[in-house]
Amino acid sequence: MELIDFILHVDQHLVEFINDYGIWVYAILFLIIFVETGVVVMPFLPGDSLLFAAGMLAAQPNELNVILLIGLLLIAAILGDSLNYSIGKRFGMKLTKVKLFGKQPVQEKHIEKTHDFYVKYGSKTIVIARFVPIIRTLAPFVAGIGKMRYATFITYNIIGAVFWVVGITLAGFFLGNIPIIRDNFSKVVLLIIILSVLPIIFSVIKEKYTSKKN
Repeated sequence: MELIDFILHVDQHLVEFINDYGIWVYAILFLIIFVETGVVVMPFLPGDSLLFAAGMLAAQPNELNVILLIGLLLIAAILGDSLNYSIGKRFGMKLTKVKLFGKQPVQEKHIEKTHDFYVKYGSKTIVIARFVPIIRTLAPFVAGIGKMRYATFITYNIIGAVFWVVGITLAGFFLGNIPIIRDNFSKVVLLIIILSVLPIIFSVIKEKYTSKKN
């Protein structure tokens, strides 16, 4: 419940972070994005909503510097995916057996779903996955398992990070302080989450329809 509250009200929590930690909030944001993209057992951390909220706060005076923010989070996203790729290449499917608080954060069904993305989109999955929760964390991991060439991976890694970090942060910067968006932030977050999981929903529906048809 605390995690859900953090995701839905991440803007309020960021204000608290700024008040409590000052300039160290940049390090906190860096760490969250790095861990969410780089540690395969942490796919549940906020990504899209955090970037949007950070951009929204950067548009307010004396809060966050948007250029510094984007630069740091770009590095975090690129390094995170690179770490996840290395974990997948080194440990592979062994991590599906790891349990965290009694649960398996890395599940084979999620790995299979990510693999389906690769079958459909190829290397571009690394870019597309940036905008899809869970898949975002697992895509570089699966790329490592599949031994994707690192030169190919890092190219799409950088492209995806630029689209994701710059795009969503600037969306928050330019749109976040429109009254209807600012005053209904939790609903905006839910909309972002719904839009980002639509590819998974459509894929599941299509699979069920195809299997039923066959």
